[in-house]
Amino acid sequence: MTLLWILLTFFVGALPLSVWIGRYGLKKEITQYGDGNPGATNVLRAGGYAWFALALALDISKGAAPVGLAYYVFGWQDWRIVPISLAAPLGHALSPFLNWRGGKSIATALGVWIGVTLWQIPLVGVVALSLIALFITPSGWAVMGALVVILAAILLWLQAPLLAGVWLLQTALLIWNHRADLAQRPRLRRISKS
Repeated sequence: MTLLWILLTFFVGALPLSVWIGRYGLKKEITQYGDGNPGATNVLRAGGYAWFALALALDISKGAAPVGLAYYVFGWQDWRIVPISLAAPLGHALSPFLNWRGGKSIATALGVWIGVTLWQIPLVGVVALSLIALFITPSGWAVMGALVVILAAILLWLQAPLLAGVWLLQTALLIWNHRADLAQRPRLRRISKS
């Protein structure tokens, strides 16, 4: 049953919902915008905040729904949740619907944390990422900084070693997805004087 749920979670994560929103809602190819990433940020660039909010909510839900069902409804609060938690972000990053390419998996990874902790880690992660991104560029380094803060919250606040396994696999995937940013040195963001 666990293997079947991992595969189903991967499939749900692989659904290119942001691309479909662009194609069928906006009548635009969102991969032609920004960094070419098939994610919610390029929906913002192509169609504005309302479409972005929809795409972001759907990308988050791809991680939250299957992981939350496994964790809270099926009661899989043991080692099984670790590979299940990787499946949705991995599906988003390596979508068979997009010739095994995909997005950076940040929103879907956030959804996973909603699925296993409801609000605690998502709150810590979003606040940390937002604050670090104000000062550090490129964005991949801000993601890494937020992941360090998330690990501290898991170990010190929640005291949940099982979730450290989820964090470890998710961090490995996010390092891979942000390798172009991480190949550059982190820099302080310039504040424009207006």
